[in-house]
Amino acid sequence: MREQDPVARARNFEEVACGYHPEDALRESERCLLCPDQPCVSGCPVGIDIPGFIRKVNEKDPRGAYDILTATSLLPAICGRVCPQENQCEGRCTVGQTLEPVAIGRLERFVGDTAIREGWANVPYIEPAGFKVGIVGSGPAGMACAADMAKAGCEVTVYEAFHQAGGVLKYGIPDFRLPNPVIDAELANLEKLGVRFECNTLVGRLFTLEQMITEMGFDAVFIGTGAGYPTMLGIPGDSLNGVLSANELLTRCNLMRGRDFPDFDTPQPIGRRVAVVGAGNTAMDAMRVSLRLGAEKVYCIYRRSRQEAPARAEEIHHAGEEGVEFHWLTHPVAILDDGSGGVRGLRCVRMELGEPDDTGRRRPMPVAGSEFDFECDLVVYAIGTNANPIMGQTSGLRLNRRGYIDTDENLATSLAGVFAGGDIVTGAATVIQAMGAGRRAAAGMKAYLGIRDGSRPYHSGGSLFGISAAERNFVRIRA
Repeated sequence: MREQDPVARARNFEEVACGYHPEDALRESERCLLCPDQPCVSGCPVGIDIPGFIRKVNEKDPRGAYDILTATSLLPAICGRVCPQENQCEGRCTVGQTLEPVAIGRLERFVGDTAIREGWANVPYIEPAGFKVGIVGSGPAGMACAADMAKAGCEVTVYEAFHQAGGVLKYGIPDFRLPNPVIDAELANLEKLGVRFECNTLVGRLFTLEQMITEMGFDAVFIGTGAGYPTMLGIPGDSLNGVLSANELLTRCNLMRGRDFPDFDTPQPIGRRVAVVGAGNTAMDAMRVSLRLGAEKVYCIYRRSRQEAPARAEEIHHAGEEGVEFHWLTHPVAILDDGSGGVRGLRCVRMELGEPDDTGRRRPMPVAGSEFDFECDLVVYAIGTNANPIMGQTSGLRLNRRGYIDTDENLATSLAGVFAGGDIVTGAATVIQAMGAGRRAAAGMKAYLGIRDGSRPYHSGGSLFGISAAERNFVRIRA
């Protein structure tokens, strides 16, 4: 895929990857073998009919491809950009056993972008079911659940704590990876289904979950608040001015438009030499944002080697092209004070890899006598997140030992009628995995409400006009 020149793009927030031309998409679609066993589908968390939509691209029928994609995936233009296809569908691609795998994500993005450009949307006929459903959080899990419940005929209201809907897609992913107009277009499709968004509404502070299912009259509630509570290292100097989390940096820059200061009145910390601790996708975003904000030098500090880095290979490659300096097998042990409460540098220790730990990656061990200092004036932590405690603190929800919401196999919580899914249940995961959780929770909610789920077989036993007597539903019959 064509990309912006690294020197130019390191100083702007325009999208790095330029997308496929129709002839590029056609040429790439011809590489698909249309395997009968479809290993790519089994690698997709939501089971998209990947050979089916690629066949339509090859037939020069992008609308048909869009129809197949949106039967399972709500956000093709988004997932085509940010999903780790190399570890999911493309990782299972038969072509990839001998050659480069088929670029499934880029083809999905091509179809999604075509749909946005042409104004396509698949809005089915919806028979009102008479139920009122509340969604807490407008990220990918909440959006997927809201779409399925709206299609089931429910009146759906989504509550978002920030002033714009989109959740982590809006505040956590920079425009050069996922432009805001793409997110807004996908949200507009939700509104066409009848979903209503209420922003600037922090559930747990303005009202509680218990109030939602009693006083406010919601028949079911879904919690998809994500896990945005940052992790800090807990080393000397953590509280110095100039130490912040990647979540804070990205939220100020992306959602609050701190990058456009003073046109937008959001203070944005800008360092001359920025050290980002971590090597996941969020760390790569923080480093690349720092470059675009004007940093002279940006360092990646990671305690393992490049092979163990959790970020996508594409993101590491792009960061390197733009000038990020990588310090592998390096771990911070202290942040150095400049004497005025600010940061003047990092004290680090060299690491070596030992035996694999519980994650399967080799455990980093410090090398004796290898401490060294280097200069920086801004330190950004991107070493993972935790569950936001607000839901647990303000309701009777049962939490697990890590502070995440405890659910059963249907994603039902300990409160009757309340379901949860995504990062707030599993910890940090991908966009498509969060969407899969939202859809699974929607299936559980429909079963709880007695709404007929057309994707599931009827229960055995007595029926009236082919409908199980245990299900509160009806069909229109034309005599």
